[in-house]
Amino acid sequence: MTDGESARMTRILNGLPAAAHELLWETDWASHRHAYGSGEDIPITLCSLVDEDAEVRAQALAALDMGVLHQGSLYTVTAPAALFVAAILDHPVGLAEHEGHFPWDDGPRRSLRAALLGWLGQVAESAAHGEDPSRDRANWEWRPWHEDTRRERDPDELAALRACRDIRPTLYDAVEPYLSSSDLHVCEAALGAAMPLLSAPDLAERVPRAAALLRAQLGAMTGRRERAAVARALSLWGMDTSDLLVDSDPAVRVCAALGPVRVDRPRALAVLLDALRDPGTTDGWFPEPLHGVDGWFRFTVLRSALDLAASFEEVAPVAIAMVATGRRSIVDNESGPILFRAFSGGYDPTHSLTPAQRALLRAFVDTDEATGSIGGNWLWFRAAGLPENREGIAALL
Repeated sequence: MTDGESARMTRILNGLPAAAHELLWETDWASHRHAYGSGEDIPITLCSLVDEDAEVRAQALAALDMGVLHQGSLYTVTAPAALFVAAILDHPVGLAEHEGHFPWDDGPRRSLRAALLGWLGQVAESAAHGEDPSRDRANWEWRPWHEDTRRERDPDELAALRACRDIRPTLYDAVEPYLSSSDLHVCEAALGAAMPLLSAPDLAERVPRAAALLRAQLGAMTGRRERAAVARALSLWGMDTSDLLVDSDPAVRVCAALGPVRVDRPRALAVLLDALRDPGTTDGWFPEPLHGVDGWFRFTVLRSALDLAASFEEVAPVAIAMVATGRRSIVDNESGPILFRAFSGGYDPTHSLTPAQRALLRAFVDTDEATGSIGGNWLWFRAAGLPENREGIAALL
């Protein structure tokens, strides 16, 4: 390390909060691992997060994404690194704005604090994965065959997962103050982190307080994005969002219907189905996806509608119309889930097809030649216990 680098590190260390300073010195970083090897290089990365040079900060954030949480994977170094990040959220450098390090980071300029909150949210999402199978199945990326092929985790993976789950109360304590931030990017990032953190069973008692805090701010909010994000959080936390199901903004109404609705289920389902009748408009509501919502927004809306419906018949007219439009994608996130919901118990050849099931399969046959709606979804057909080609499906009709 050069004299200049040594002086820079000394300045950074002297300016760290006590909790961050203790973590830095008391953690045996060399005993931990990240995506590319030993964690002994992580202290420099963590200190660089609060460097006065914006490019150095951006590179440090990139290192968190690439090594400490590589493509959502948890490592033994992830938990102590996340605790450090939580401890520096109120560092003065957190107010500094910068652009992303990667070419694909084309979103708006954001403060370091918003970026760190966003990263903590990603850690929380990874830690929550697999904890509640019903919640995982509501995710637009879930596939039924994923559960059949889930491999055993090695000891390091299990240790990393347990460690990241154990620190969630501490992470939430650090995140909660920013739910009231006047900086909209910080507030949204804090909410994006709070949502998966509060999905933890041992944090359930904190949900009412968080919900009350958001409710207190909702009346003063005017922007679609911020109001929709709050409605989604309340809904996913299982709060009563019946008042928001009649909001003047359709995006807010839909977000209020995305969770395990406990009040006014018929209205919530109607709101979701109405959004699916005009998927192009629905996809355009959030040009930059809400925190925790990747892919086209209609995918999330569809999964929620299929999950909320008491039977396939409740969603059949809209679902069949979606299949009949013949939209094609590399990995189908519409037709496959619709098919699986229609045959949720698996196809039983000893029972006649229902009218709704028959109409759905007819739509698949009619669109298959142009779009590959059957051949391109053969894994979904297999999961539903159905033939995996057009001829086999046509024979059922």
